[in-house]
Amino acid sequence: MTRVFWNRGAAALLALALAAPVWAQHEDMQGMPGMEGMEGMDHSAHSMHEMHALLGSYPMTREASGTSWQPDSAPHSGLHQMAGPWELMLHGYATVLYDRQDGPRGDTKTFSENMLMGMANRPLGPGRLGLRAMISAEPWTIGRSGYPLLLQTGETANGHDPLVDRQHPHDLFMELAGTYSVPLGADPADGSVFVYLGLPGEPALGPPAFMHRFSGLENPEAPLSHHWLDSTHITFGVATLGWVRGPLKLEGSVFTGREPDQNRTDIESPKMDSWSARVSFNPAPEWALQASYGHLNSPEQLEPEVDTDRATLSAVYNRPLAGGNWQTTLAWGRNMRSPGGSTDAWLLESAVSHGRHTLFGRAERLQNDELMGHTGEVFTVGKVSLGYLYDVVATDTFKTGVGLVGSVAEVPSALKDAYGDQPLSWMGFFRVRI
Repeated sequence: MTRVFWNRGAAALLALALAAPVWAQHEDMQGMPGMEGMEGMDHSAHSMHEMHALLGSYPMTREASGTSWQPDSAPHSGLHQMAGPWELMLHGYATVLYDRQDGPRGDTKTFSENMLMGMANRPLGPGRLGLRAMISAEPWTIGRSGYPLLLQTGETANGHDPLVDRQHPHDLFMELAGTYSVPLGADPADGSVFVYLGLPGEPALGPPAFMHRFSGLENPEAPLSHHWLDSTHITFGVATLGWVRGPLKLEGSVFTGREPDQNRTDIESPKMDSWSARVSFNPAPEWALQASYGHLNSPEQLEPEVDTDRATLSAVYNRPLAGGNWQTTLAWGRNMRSPGGSTDAWLLESAVSHGRHTLFGRAERLQNDELMGHTGEVFTVGKVSLGYLYDVVATDTFKTGVGLVGSVAEVPSALKDAYGDQPLSWMGFFRVRI
C-alpha cells in the first residue's frame, strides 16, 4: 500500500511539473519572471541582473541560501537600491496560517511564519565584500512548541522532550554572515576564490534551504525531509572556503554540528567541530546540480553521544514562462548515525506561477527512526501535498495573497493505531511578500 501511495503521489507531482508549461501557455525568455510591471524601478528585473554576485563572476540570480546555488534563470524578488558603492537588497515575507492536522496525533493551531533578509555588497580592495542578515519573529509568532505537522521530527521544545509531529520555529537570528571573494585574474573566466563566515550561517551541505527555492517558496509546510537535506541552514558557527570557475563551484566548511537549542532568541557559542564538502554545477541557465557530504558532531541535543554523517544529491530545474515561472526540485538525503543505522529521504517538489496564480506540490518518502521517540525503530512513511495561492494584490513593491494546501500522509500498519489510516491535513493562509 505504501509503495502504491508513493507511486501515485510522485506521478501527481510529475503531472504538475509536465503540465506547468501548458498552464502558463508559452515560454518567454525576454524578462525575469516574477518582476512584471517593475521595469522602471530600482528593484526591476534589469537592475537585479546588474547586481553583482557575491562569490564570483556569474548572474546574481544564481545565489540562494548560504553559499548554495540555484539555476541562473530562477526568479529573485526584493527591493534593490544603490547607496554610493554599496548595492543593497531587502526581501522577506509574513504568513498567517490556520493549521489543521487530522488523526489521533493531529492538532490545530493559528500562527505566523515570517522572515526578513537584508543584503549589502561593495568592491573592497582586490575583491568584493558581502554582508547578509536574516531574522525571524517565529520564536514569538510560533512559539517553542512549534506548529502541528504530522510525521515531522527534529530538535526539542524544552530541552528534555523531542518534537514529534511538530515543526520547530526558526531562530530570531537565522543568518549573520559575511563573504569576501577575489578574482583569480583579469578575465572572468579565470574564476575566483571566496570565504564565507557566519554566526549563524549555513555550511556547504545540501541543496538551497526550502524557503529559498522557488519550488518550495510558497508552500507553508516544512518538508519532512528537512533534517536529511537542509537542516544545517541555521548553524551557530560556519567558515567556508570555496573556488568558482564558470559553472563549477568547489567548497568546504567547518562548522558547529549541534542544531539550535530550545532558546530561539540567543546566539549560541560556536564549537566548529564538524565539516562538510560540496560540489555545485550549473551546466545551463535552467539547471543547478549539487552533491555534498558532511560529518555532524552530536547534532541532536537529546542524543549527545550520537554523531551523523550526511550525504545529499539534488537537481533543480527552472524554466521562465510567459508571466510566470516553473521550477522542480528532486533531492535525496541520507543520515548515517554513529552509533546507529542509516535512513534515507526522497523529495520531489514543483511549483508553477502564472500572473496572480501559483500552483505547488510536494511528494516525500522517508525512513524515520524518531516517530515514537528516540527508540531507534525505523518506519517508512510518505506524504503528498498540493496547494494553490492567489495574489489578491500584486504591486511593484509587494504581493499579498491567500492560499490553501492539503496533504495526505501514508504510514505503515504498525503506526495506524497512532496516526489513523492515511490522515488528511490542511492549512489556510494569508501571505505578504516583498
